[in-house]
Amino acid sequence: MEYSKYMKVALEAANSTIGQTAPNPAVGAIVVKKGTVLGIGAHLKAGMPHAEVYALEMAGEEAKGADLFVTLEPCSHHGKTPPCADLIIERGIRRVFIASMDPNPLVSGKGVEKLQQSGIKVEFGLCEQEALDLNKVFFHTIRTGLPYVTLKTATTLDGKIATVSEESKWITGEEARADVQWLRHRHDAILVGVETIIKDNPSLTARIPGGGRNPIRVILDSTLRIPMESIILHDGAAKVIVVTGKNYNKEKLEKLTEIGVEVIQQGEPKPEISSTLRKLGLRGITSLLVEGGAEIQGSFLKAQAFQEVIAYLAPKLFGGSEARTVFGGEGFSSIEDAPSLIFKKIETIGKDIKITAEPIWG
Repeated sequence: MEYSKYMKVALEAANSTIGQTAPNPAVGAIVVKKGTVLGIGAHLKAGMPHAEVYALEMAGEEAKGADLFVTLEPCSHHGKTPPCADLIIERGIRRVFIASMDPNPLVSGKGVEKLQQSGIKVEFGLCEQEALDLNKVFFHTIRTGLPYVTLKTATTLDGKIATVSEESKWITGEEARADVQWLRHRHDAILVGVETIIKDNPSLTARIPGGGRNPIRVILDSTLRIPMESIILHDGAAKVIVVTGKNYNKEKLEKLTEIGVEVIQQGEPKPEISSTLRKLGLRGITSLLVEGGAEIQGSFLKAQAFQEVIAYLAPKLFGGSEARTVFGGEGFSSIEDAPSLIFKKIETIGKDIKITAEPIWG
């Protein structure tokens, strides 16, 4: 029997919740008996029931003797919800197919062990790569304590983000810009530099049909030059975090704190990338979308502090040696030092091309 089709249904269910389950993983589950789907579930939000619970509740008494397909190893500990492994045993499931194991030390291997000890047959690795890709953010954060960083760029085909006269709106088409809103919806936080705030006065929200989940807005601002009238400081759409250096404006710090902005102070003249990521990780941020200008992008590149690049390429050519390119800063003097990438996906978005790539480290 071709079991992968059932796991793919579970993966689709989980994929629909990406961006709303953090800090938990996105998980899908499906109960099947004699070729009949009895129940489907997905974890919707941290603190709410896990995918297995929804699928088993839907299956009801028919779950006895059925197979369970789940995208991640069932939990075996008491957290905000009871252990899923116990419920699976209680409902009389005869066999469990698991796409990927859970690296969380509270779970890792313990869920499987509990199932096997109860006599349930467990099979591993069905659609494993798809499951690993699905929860790449969760796996990265569990292992490192740091946010999964995505660098988002939008350039012309010759790599420019503005003309020689600094015109930059709009490089990409409406479809690509709409796709970026979904990226924001799926990330815990978005990061830019203060120059972007000063120049564009953006809201940095997820503007999608029907409303979306707005990310936490993170601004790197060495001396607290952010204008107090900036939209982002007063729209109440999401939390704002400003990361500053040791030479910050003390009067501005008081004003920002008074209106509810969290200011993270660092001991260096400029916010240091690795320290910033550690502090954001401690605040429960698991995924970070970097949309800053050339200097911000260049700083993350130089620090090699990213796990993914999403590049939108527009069918335009600006030319000009003085026209700004997407990555500023020092750059790399040696080809050997520059990170290499693997193209994971290339697709057409309207008239533009969207490239998703991952760096090869080590």
